[in-house]
Amino acid sequence: MSSTTDAPEIHRITLDAAGIPISALLAEPSSPPRAVVVAIHGGGMSAGYFDSRARPGLSLLELGVRLGYAVLAVDRPGYGASTPRLPEGQTVDRQAATLHAALGDFAGTHETGAGFFLVAHSNGGKLALATAATPSTSRLIGLDISGLGSTLAVAPHQLPGPDGHGDWRRHWGSLRLYPPDAFRLGRALVSPVPGLEAREGPLWPHLYPGIAALVTIPVRFTFAEQELWWRFDDEAVEALKAPLSGTKVTVDHQPYAGHNISLGWAARSYHLRALGFLEECLLARDTAPLRRPRVSCPPPAGEGPDVRCSATHQTRLHM
Repeated sequence: MSSTTDAPEIHRITLDAAGIPISALLAEPSSPPRAVVVAIHGGGMSAGYFDSRARPGLSLLELGVRLGYAVLAVDRPGYGASTPRLPEGQTVDRQAATLHAALGDFAGTHETGAGFFLVAHSNGGKLALATAATPSTSRLIGLDISGLGSTLAVAPHQLPGPDGHGDWRRHWGSLRLYPPDAFRLGRALVSPVPGLEAREGPLWPHLYPGIAALVTIPVRFTFAEQELWWRFDDEAVEALKAPLSGTKVTVDHQPYAGHNISLGWAARSYHLRALGFLEECLLARDTAPLRRPRVSCPPPAGEGPDVRCSATHQTRLHM
């Protein structure tokens, strides 16, 4: 899939998500991966969104492998191989359950290093947040989300639906922000928006607070310079951050980019920043202070509490 001889090989695979086939693109380093970057596309797109071939260096899959990560770009439920089983797609909570099952299948046959780091775009960011909010055995490291907020910059009826992709220019912004080949190659990435996803889209500002409140892993949001679907003024950013009270939240801006950042000239810059955030998440984990377990000290038979044990216990309680 690449024109350069030293480019990592990218495979098309299918994961079993509790009986639902989930198609994906997979790139793996030659040695065991430090972690797995799970790339989640937005509405009306497909897994190839993160593997731009418009110019060398724009693919997240290639960049991730060069930095020692495996990169798994999935077709969300209702897209790719799952379409015959899910012609209407799934609501975001059901998508989260399906993705967890797919990641469990992947972990059963592949090394995952420190765990899974989700890089998601637009509607894929909704799935990333819902996945982090859903209890599971998946080891999630953090979330990096672009093209998604919680306050719409358009009227709800202007959002993409099953009969169309919405205002074309809101997806792209200025044409100068993209390599010329991006639009020709992008035609192969476009897929219909499943009905359930389209109908649930206008509800996101109401669904978001409840989902975000359950997220406990670090989250980074990126808004493109020409993001036209979501507000990212100070008031909107505060509303975005407020429900995420249980974790660290970072909000960044990507210059020289439109909504479809990973298809534009800024793709490499954004991907480097996203993987830099992954590095920070790993660093925070590796340098976190050790947690001492609490000690329960039953008194010896026929005596009061053991003084030495109680003193140790009290010291730990007050550390």
